[in-house]
Amino acid sequence: MQSVPGLVILYGSIVKKKWAVNSAFMALYAFAAVLICWVGWGYQMAFGDKFIPFLGQPDVALDQKFLLRRTFVGYLPNATMVYFQFVFAAITLILIAGALLGRMNFHAWMIFVPLWLTFSYTITAYSIWCPTGWLYKKGIIDYSGGYVIHLSSGVAGFTAAFWVGPRTNKDRERFPPNNILLMLAGAGLLWMGWTGFNGGDPYTVSVDASLAVLNTHVCTATSLLVWLLLDIIFFGKPSVIGAIQGMITGLVCITPAAGVVQGWAAIIMGMLSGSIPWYTMMVLHKKISFLKHVDDTMAIFHTHAIAGSLGGILTGIFAEPKLCRIFYLVPEWEHYIGLLNGFHNNRAGAGFKQLGVQLLGILFVVFTNVIMTSIICVVIKFVVPLRLSEEQLSTGDDAIHGEEAYALWGDGEKYQSRHNSFYTADQEIPQSTKSAGAGGQVEMA
Repeated sequence: MQSVPGLVILYGSIVKKKWAVNSAFMALYAFAAVLICWVGWGYQMAFGDKFIPFLGQPDVALDQKFLLRRTFVGYLPNATMVYFQFVFAAITLILIAGALLGRMNFHAWMIFVPLWLTFSYTITAYSIWCPTGWLYKKGIIDYSGGYVIHLSSGVAGFTAAFWVGPRTNKDRERFPPNNILLMLAGAGLLWMGWTGFNGGDPYTVSVDASLAVLNTHVCTATSLLVWLLLDIIFFGKPSVIGAIQGMITGLVCITPAAGVVQGWAAIIMGMLSGSIPWYTMMVLHKKISFLKHVDDTMAIFHTHAIAGSLGGILTGIFAEPKLCRIFYLVPEWEHYIGLLNGFHNNRAGAGFKQLGVQLLGILFVVFTNVIMTSIICVVIKFVVPLRLSEEQLSTGDDAIHGEEAYALWGDGEKYQSRHNSFYTADQEIPQSTKSAGAGGQVEMA
């Protein structure tokens, strides 16, 4: 629901009309490509037997004996675990696409997806989520992907945007949504889909899962309202796009903490996720030359890297040991002690240790994604151009795919692509497919 159709609809409608097909298709392609790579080798690299301290051994995840065996958490068959973790991997690549909309060569994107999944995503997933991963052993708290998914996609998207280059000046100056109602529909699917995103991570119907779902929606609603109020106060108008950005930062911020913090903490996290990323996007971004230089189409750096880091840090502050014990199924209290709880129970040292581990995780994810994403982009440049040609940038969807999002143009005239038509240039289009004229109906082929 989050990716297909959620982000497909959101991306296809939040961009200029000439980029609608390309943007939606980047998301759809990534969803399909990741699945094949995931069952081919990716899942085992992220959750399989240890190969090196931060990576598992590549192997196929389609063997019947393996798929029917219970997963390492003991409740579900591996087949369920493989699919559930696949959609996490897929949405991470789709989020990266958000930073690259409106100028990346689609053929380069086709190569980027499997390479980044293999050499970047699997490293962070194994290190943080796999029981044999080095950060997992240190006790890092990432309930549902604030680090593995959102911080990774935010940093990787920003890095890739640096290498791909910016959109045309015309597109950067004015890039209005082509359909705000569809944009809201895509955003709504994304928000509602997050119920499974965070609520599914205990891998069972439980008190922990219920708490994660409620905290997710409470934080998100708070963040949306705070962002909206800031837009009204400083810009005078309630921005729909701004509300969606606030919704996304709330979803991202609560993700690493969803089932391990109390409800009051979720509200505080929503207040901060609706204000701090707003400040970095609306104020700091305009003052820091490097941020202005990199063309991050959907502001993925602010909505995912900043909000994801914020969520990871706040998790280290607000994490409740009793809730962590339910989620991580560990009897000892050595890890998973939030700083506030540490102060309250005279265990400040344990709280500072947890916060330190959370900060270490941020540094690791940032370092890994900057290095690996840069290497991947440089390698791809030797195969195909990362950026579209100037002609393609000027034309958009029709030049890239031979298709347009909307068939009707002008006063009812039916658009006929010169790249993808049943008719050759010297053939006349039958009258039945032409416009019926002003005020008439268009007969659709």
